[in-house]
Amino acid sequence: MKPIDQFEGSRVLVLGLAKSGSAAARLLSRLGADVTVNDARGEDPEAAPLRELGVEVILGGHPENLLERGFDYVVKNPGIRYDHPVVSMAVEAGIPVWTEVELAYLISEAPLLGVTGSNGKTTTTTLLYHMLNIGGKNPLIAGNIGTPSCLVAADAKPDQAVVIELSSFQLMGTERFRPKIAIWTNLYEAHIDYHGTFGEYGEAKFNITRNQLPEDVLIYNADQKAVAEYAARSRARKIPFTLSGRSDEGISADGDAVYWYGERLLDRSAILLPGRHNLENILSATAAALTYGCPLDAIKDVLSSFSGVRHRTQFIREWKKRRFYNDSKATNTLATKSALEAFEGPVVLLAGGLDRGHSFEELRPFMDRVREIVVFGETAGRLREFAESCGVEKIHDASDIERATEIAARVSEEGDTILLSPACASWDQYESFEVRGDRFIEAVRKL
Repeated sequence: MKPIDQFEGSRVLVLGLAKSGSAAARLLSRLGADVTVNDARGEDPEAAPLRELGVEVILGGHPENLLERGFDYVVKNPGIRYDHPVVSMAVEAGIPVWTEVELAYLISEAPLLGVTGSNGKTTTTTLLYHMLNIGGKNPLIAGNIGTPSCLVAADAKPDQAVVIELSSFQLMGTERFRPKIAIWTNLYEAHIDYHGTFGEYGEAKFNITRNQLPEDVLIYNADQKAVAEYAARSRARKIPFTLSGRSDEGISADGDAVYWYGERLLDRSAILLPGRHNLENILSATAAALTYGCPLDAIKDVLSSFSGVRHRTQFIREWKKRRFYNDSKATNTLATKSALEAFEGPVVLLAGGLDRGHSFEELRPFMDRVREIVVFGETAGRLREFAESCGVEKIHDASDIERATEIAARVSEEGDTILLSPACASWDQYESFEVRGDRFIEAVRKL
């Protein structure tokens, strides 16, 4: 950890406990700050250990006079919006409001390799980590993928690299954050309820490269006009990736191969992970690994064996010549469209969940690959009507994932892909998409 004295004697409010809040409070206390943690929830198991460190923990609400204590910094949980009363008052008062990602940058002795985008962050982060690991680069992995960045960065050595998955929520709370390598996978309309407008969402994402300099690297999606326009504003060395055919710039792919600055790098047939969307992730991770000095053999090893991140077009098993895939993370139609695009068909699709009233029309161009569909959850009725309008003749209703899996197995035929890709959030029946996906995996393995 870098020896910094920026927080020595300063007063810091950590807003929101959870994993990131607890990690930030511990780190700040270690750096000599006078730390106060505030969370609207009641007593938490993390509170007692923090109090033992001398951290003041205020739970059960937000005192109206909280900011009158003269805080120098606010470090907030990424999920807390900027219209939260405490956050908005801090902004008005000119107090820096950060997420713990900013702390990670300030203390890390290891270079940071950041990954952001509307979709594909977790897969890209995981791919890059495995490539660097097999390539002998001794990487660490952190961020939105699970472990707080500042916790990992505190123990990172100079000869390591920290691969960080970064959400727009996390990036919005940065000021000087500057990764050595940044990846921007794509940009779609999302989280407008948090950011207010698509433009503000894009600006938050741009924070991944905003402070980069020419000695840093930005790897970006050249096939998306919005991302390319943001990339043009970056001062970093730019490496574009494209699926539009062989290119002399950056990394590219056509139907046969992947190319690095126009030179054939590897055959598409050597890649295990299916789908056009996953090919974007593969290109960006490969470009980052090559730029960081990872041997090509290590990259090829990962691409020939990596079958997907859990709950993201994850191959489960082959059963009676049917292949089962878990894409429970597909909580919107865009993600399910990408999953359907990955398979030629025939597909038995399992879909449904929380009804937010959104349209399923994005799926229409790919519904000809769906021979049968099993619908469940609050959206079952609307999905049935949509599937009928797309010409899907065999539609089945299920009470839950277990029953949907049984039906799909029974009605499927040899050579079918049985795909859980719900196009909806899980909260009508399950506490998270992970729980929904785990139930599906368990049901498939019981067949």
